[in-house]
Amino acid sequence: MSPHEILAAFALPAQAMVNQRIAKKLLLENGAPTGADKKAINEGIEELTWAAALKPTTIGVPAYEDAERQYLEIAVLTVAYREKARTGRLRELIHRAIPYPVVLIGSDGVLSLAELRHAQNEAGKMVLDGGLLAIDPAPILSKLALAQQPTTDLAALYRRWYSLLLPLVRRAERLADIDDLRREAAKEPQLARRVELNLRIKQLNEE
Repeated sequence: MSPHEILAAFALPAQAMVNQRIAKKLLLENGAPTGADKKAINEGIEELTWAAALKPTTIGVPAYEDAERQYLEIAVLTVAYREKARTGRLRELIHRAIPYPVVLIGSDGVLSLAELRHAQNEAGKMVLDGGLLAIDPAPILSKLALAQQPTTDLAALYRRWYSLLLPLVRRAERLADIDDLRREAAKEPQLARRVELNLRIKQLNEE
């Protein structure tokens, strides 16, 4: 699935579209704590684009802020990766570098989201809160449109998209676990251990 198809599924209003290229310098200065990360950014990203800015003035949904979190804007970004890019690490670096909750659409067809919260020891800085969700959104593409989401505030909007991705990610994790257990069971010489592994596989399949 192409990034264009995923972005189109959100059905964002024209006034929210930005389509502005983001310089790698922003990531290098704000999202690359190590030399290896800087190398990953320079060698792995072809282009990073700020596709849309979802804020009260562009989509009519109020901002949200409390002691832990701040949703003044949701940034919709697209990223074009180069061949052999460390896509998993690059997704994390992008989410960390942008001071807003990010909807990131990759050229690999992966959609990722991650909630933010205020850093406890650094005033004004935001950090990832919980896990970063990254998955092919094809099964939920018809549910992503902005018009179908809650309009209470930007936090509720972002969390709705997050909640749509979560079951897909969990299912992918379970399938990966099942594949690992099947490989282990195929090599296991002890009958009792094979039975134990097969019972676990059955449990995960039921889940």
